[in-house]
Amino acid sequence: MTDIENKEEIIEKASYCLNCTMKPCSQKGCPLGNNIPEFIKLIKEEKYEEAYKTLSETTVLQAICGRICPHKKQCQGSCVRGIKGEPVSIGELEAFIGDKSIENDYKLFNKSEVKKLDRKVAIIGGGPAGLTCAAFLAKEGIQVTIFERYDFLGGLLAYGIPEFRLPKDVVRNTIKKILDLGVKVEYNKELGKNLKIQQLEKEYDAIFLSFGANKSVKMVVEGENLDGVYGGNELLEYNQHPDYTGKIVAVVGGGNVAMDCARTVKRLGAKEVKVIYRRAEEQMPAEEKEIKEAKEEDIQFLFQNNIVKIIGEEKVEKVELIKTELVQKDGETRLSPVDIDGTNYIIDIDYIIMALGSKPADFVKDLGLELNKWGNIAVNEKGQTSNSKIYAGGDIAGTKSTVAWAAKSGRDVAHEIICNISNILGKSS
Repeated sequence: MTDIENKEEIIEKASYCLNCTMKPCSQKGCPLGNNIPEFIKLIKEEKYEEAYKTLSETTVLQAICGRICPHKKQCQGSCVRGIKGEPVSIGELEAFIGDKSIENDYKLFNKSEVKKLDRKVAIIGGGPAGLTCAAFLAKEGIQVTIFERYDFLGGLLAYGIPEFRLPKDVVRNTIKKILDLGVKVEYNKELGKNLKIQQLEKEYDAIFLSFGANKSVKMVVEGENLDGVYGGNELLEYNQHPDYTGKIVAVVGGGNVAMDCARTVKRLGAKEVKVIYRRAEEQMPAEEKEIKEAKEEDIQFLFQNNIVKIIGEEKVEKVELIKTELVQKDGETRLSPVDIDGTNYIIDIDYIIMALGSKPADFVKDLGLELNKWGNIAVNEKGQTSNSKIYAGGDIAGTKSTVAWAAKSGRDVAHEIICNISNILGKSS
């Protein structure tokens, strides 16, 4: 459940909204363009199912996004109330409605009103982009099959975000609503192994690639190949942690993955957890709330520190750091970290977790699709790849790495596929 516990508190938080006609929270702040003032107005009127239906016009991940979106950088960061005080608690209110929909079994839409079309779309990957795409296609009567490499759906929602931030029952119940639309799933299907894209091309009218990009980026420093150096994305995905009991662990990076790794490791018994970040605290991409909670859990932060090398015979024993200063470089909008000569020092470390970002898996190069300079699948403004029948979205296409942006890419691709199928059906009628 959300932090909102009673009706009075709900109404109080909703009533704080000014119901702005310009809707900066929706138009500027929300990647999905949710009609925020309208759904909050309906909460004030205690019309919870109508509030859910209003949100469902643009999103199918209400209970999830309400919990994990970086609200202060998105909707709440654009809230008019926030100019002179605290913004409206948009995230809490959205999560509340999402939870209400689960408790009361509100439907995303009435299936009886949808005419089933003789068109099929394959979605590879059941994360936020794939699930959202599936839901919006199903709403239009298109037959959807999700091909998922694991025996469960959710992608990073299921394995990449710890339970303390996103309860797994919320993920499961949100996904169930999407599957209830008639979406089929084939589990344990992995592209390049027991799933061939060429075969799907023959059987489906369109294909959407949404399997993410979860290979951890390396620093490329001396000692990075020693035992005891891990990728943060892989640790969270496979949940195969070493024994941290009584150990000192360093987490390198400043995003939410770094915070999730640090807080998870602390819960698994680490003696000390140090987050190493080469920039200043105010430059951290992690949400302010996650940083605050990490500090409250006694996680240490070494801001403006950079790794020089990792030291050890066969496994990690120490790490050499250097202090950094922030300078303005030509052509750059934000201050950049530069190493300060002579400030090197060494600390004892048992394990190092790299949480510096992610990139696509190696097999992506073999799909026969054009890639961009970062190795992501290149797409046009319609989400189409170099093969016009194949679309891509979410992290694999280099979408901004938040759940809302991934969901938006899935929804946008669904609209493009629907438009193309409508054109085909129109010509054939």
